[in-house]
Amino acid sequence: MSDGAHLTDLSLRLLGRAYDQLDPEESRVVRAIAERAPTSRDAADLGDARASRGERLADRVAAVGGSWGFIIVFSLVLLGWMLLNSEVLTRLGLAFDPYPFIFLNLMLSTLAAVQAPVIMMSQNRQAAKDRLSASVDYEINLRAELEIMRLHHKIDAVIEKLEGLSPAGSPP
Repeated sequence: MSDGAHLTDLSLRLLGRAYDQLDPEESRVVRAIAERAPTSRDAADLGDARASRGERLADRVAAVGGSWGFIIVFSLVLLGWMLLNSEVLTRLGLAFDPYPFIFLNLMLSTLAAVQAPVIMMSQNRQAAKDRLSASVDYEINLRAELEIMRLHHKIDAVIEKLEGLSPAGSPP
């Protein structure tokens, strides 16, 4: 029996559909069962392998921008900026951004305008990783279910064979 015919026969027995009608996940499971190969894959590794340089950078920016360390350092920088421009440099006549801190507002708006889309890119990538993880989980669950069904079929065949060998009415 050719490899394609074997896969079609196996998919018909296990899933009730021809191999060429299966979803990609189901095809991988049927192929793994036929080859007696493991189905497990690490979704995190798959997601990282597919990530572009820009996506990895977005993840790092989101990780830094969403941390307490960033919030604390950023708050200290803002406080320092305001104190420097309202007290120290004003007394010396060198304040480059006096109250109401228009330049600081411009910089904060620019930071927010750049940081928000980068964080959204990271969230979109995380959603894609979650979908990939769900797909891998589905493959593992399908493989386990199909293997259990195959084992039940084999056990039922053994029980039928033993019942055929034992005298009528007596347990095997």
